[in-house]
Amino acid sequence: MAGYLYILSNQKNGTLYIGASSALVKRIWEHKNKFIPGFSQKYHLNRLVYYEQFGDVISARARERQLKKWKRSWKIDLIEKDNPTWKDLYPSIIGFSGPPGQARRKEEKEPEGKK
Repeated sequence: MAGYLYILSNQKNGTLYIGASSALVKRIWEHKNKFIPGFSQKYHLNRLVYYEQFGDVISARARERQLKKWKRSWKIDLIEKDNPTWKDLYPSIIGFSGPPGQARRKEEKEPEGKK
């Protein structure tokens, strides 16, 4: 089963939330509708600004732990590489039965200095 790493925000350059799930559409819907109590609900983080697809959720969770150790500026660079305007990507993934169009497999090496 595929796994997904995702980053939520409330606005461009706003607060960031990093998570992982095996069901991206469902999980983002839960965040948007405030079914998940805690950090994302408190800060109104309902905009999907970045995500990656993996072969399994274990790999997605490993990537989640990795990104949570990154500096904020590195996370912003990662988001803006594919989504410079920080638009909400959720509408682009609704209804997809296959891999989301915006998803990228992260098999490549981690950028220098970002460990």
